[in-house]
Amino acid sequence: MKRWIDAYCRALGWLIAGCLAVMVILVFGNVVLRYAFNSGITASEELSRWLFVWMTFLGAIVAIHERAHLGTDLLIARVGPAGRKAFAAVGLALMLYCCWLVFQGSLAMVRVNLDTTSPVLEWPMAFFHGAGCVFAVSGAVVLLHQAWELATGRTSDADLTAVRSSEE
Repeated sequence: MKRWIDAYCRALGWLIAGCLAVMVILVFGNVVLRYAFNSGITASEELSRWLFVWMTFLGAIVAIHERAHLGTDLLIARVGPAGRKAFAAVGLALMLYCCWLVFQGSLAMVRVNLDTTSPVLEWPMAFFHGAGCVFAVSGAVVLLHQAWELATGRTSDADLTAVRSSEE
């Protein structure tokens, strides 16, 4: 399962890089067209906004997998291994609950916007809100795998603290 999740997150990384490249080209091209030729790409702004939303949610999946979200080890560093495991289990449960809430809200927005289209691209707005559903399901799978590793004792002590410090 770990190999599948690793491969999925690598693919997401490439997809995120592609989204970023398209956004840069669209926005830069639109700026040049507006200043140099007094025209622009009508769909540039809307498509960039959609790509940004999708890129953010996909990046959050990768961050969950790499345990790269912000955190503090003020309390966790002061307890023993059993306490760290307990805090990790509580943290995973809370994050799974958050994934459930995001899924519920995003699914409701998808259902509401099935027949609504975006103003410029005229794409279904359900696709825009679907980013939350993709995040919630993918994030829950990653978190469940991390919970399984915690329960079976495959989680290292470094993973239990889950805090990366900056050397800057």
